[in-house]
Amino acid sequence: MKEKQSASRKSLFYRFLDFVELVGNKLPHPATLFFLFAGGVIVLSGIFAAIDYTAIHPTTGGEIHPVSLLNGDGLRRIITTLVTNFTGFVPLGTVLVAMLGVGVAEGSGLLNAALRSLVLSAPRKLITIVIVFGGILSNAASEAGYVILIPLAGIIFHAFGRHPLAGMAAAFAGVSGGYSANLVLGTVDPLLSGITEEMAKIIDADYKVNPAANYYFMIASTFHLTILGTWITHRIVEPRLGKYDGEEQSVSVDELKPEEKRGLKAAGLTSLAFVVLLAFAVIPEGAVLRDPESGDLLHSPFLSGIVAIIFLFFLLPGLAYGVVTKSLKNDTAAVNAMGKAMSTLGVYIVLVFAAAQFVAYFSWTNLGLITAIKGAETLKGVGLTGIPLIISFIFVAAVMNLFMGSASAKWAIMAPIFVPMFMLLGYTPELTQVAYRIGDSSTNVITPMMSYFALIVAFAQKYKKDSGIGTIIAMMLPYSMIFLITWALFLMIWMLLGLPVGPGAGLYL
Repeated sequence: MKEKQSASRKSLFYRFLDFVELVGNKLPHPATLFFLFAGGVIVLSGIFAAIDYTAIHPTTGGEIHPVSLLNGDGLRRIITTLVTNFTGFVPLGTVLVAMLGVGVAEGSGLLNAALRSLVLSAPRKLITIVIVFGGILSNAASEAGYVILIPLAGIIFHAFGRHPLAGMAAAFAGVSGGYSANLVLGTVDPLLSGITEEMAKIIDADYKVNPAANYYFMIASTFHLTILGTWITHRIVEPRLGKYDGEEQSVSVDELKPEEKRGLKAAGLTSLAFVVLLAFAVIPEGAVLRDPESGDLLHSPFLSGIVAIIFLFFLLPGLAYGVVTKSLKNDTAAVNAMGKAMSTLGVYIVLVFAAAQFVAYFSWTNLGLITAIKGAETLKGVGLTGIPLIISFIFVAAVMNLFMGSASAKWAIMAPIFVPMFMLLGYTPELTQVAYRIGDSSTNVITPMMSYFALIVAFAQKYKKDSGIGTIIAMMLPYSMIFLITWALFLMIWMLLGLPVGPGAGLYL
């Protein structure tokens, strides 16, 4: 009887997964969605302008009217600003610049060697926690964790007599489930903060969101998720997988070659020198990267220029490693590494072009502001405010992530509504962004829409030939559920304590 019930539950579970996969696969590409949304905004602007659907601004008391783009003025504005909408979209430049530095670090072999060194130097008993922790740190370097650490973790677990899929699961949980936790800032931070700032300006034209807006919460979350990821691997995932009895023979992880060790030492010294110089430029009173007028760090060149610092933090050690190991034999090799990194962003650039048009149209029409005001009034009317509101938003973001994998694409859709709405309810854009990132990251590991999900399936098939989407989702579901619930509770405690989520980023306006 129990076996029948278990089979029934499994059947129901897989029917649900089949439904998610079916619906997700039928969605157009995110870039296409943005073009469709942009077209939809144009049509809706005409409709709402015709019926004069207005709202009262809660701070100025002025009446907000929708602006139609379905007329001559609208067409002229669309045509004449097509290019500037794209080139002026904040996330575009920030990601491109940051990826130039990451490209050199990856092209020189520094990221590969650093991850191998981190894992190989760990005591056997601590290998799981090191893999989860290393996975979280690796997401600062874009896709390096996916293509290097996850297969490496499988090899290491196999070599230690443990199930290789458990090692891959631990790494995947860190790299993707912990996407919004880290000890350092990565490419996603300026990307999301740029979108958040654009949407905050709907309410406050002078509002600034710095890339380090969620940094305090990110640091705390790193340790929270590392401990949880390790516990889930040991107590849930490994017991379920059991002993590995596949045909794949274990192989040893390549030890670092002497030149790689020398390269890592050179990269480490370069990083240290850079951090020391940065400290001298930031810490002393009157330092060059402090605000020249007030002397503080809140709106200083240090925070507003964090993208340049990320660029140099990866570029300089990457160059040092490349010179010592001779993986970068000349300046052409370094430039080619940058070019290779840029070539991987082709689809992203198309996505940004489409998203920039949608965001601009949404802002021009006042539909975002009107929707935010009406939504805030509705939420106040039903009494959904405070922590229950934030927790509900986290779960909305988590569900949306099942059907649309791109973090920036989803945020570009959700931010125009929720950032202004939550500002009108008294919450900072930085808090709203944190809540979104928790929901988005937690379900990364179970959504087939995540761009690297197919790659994880391919890695798993090396050890289990019949691995498919269901295999990975079933293996990663415990991480996703526990991360989502405990991370949301973690934010709830954070809010009750009244702690800022980042430098100059409080919880309430």
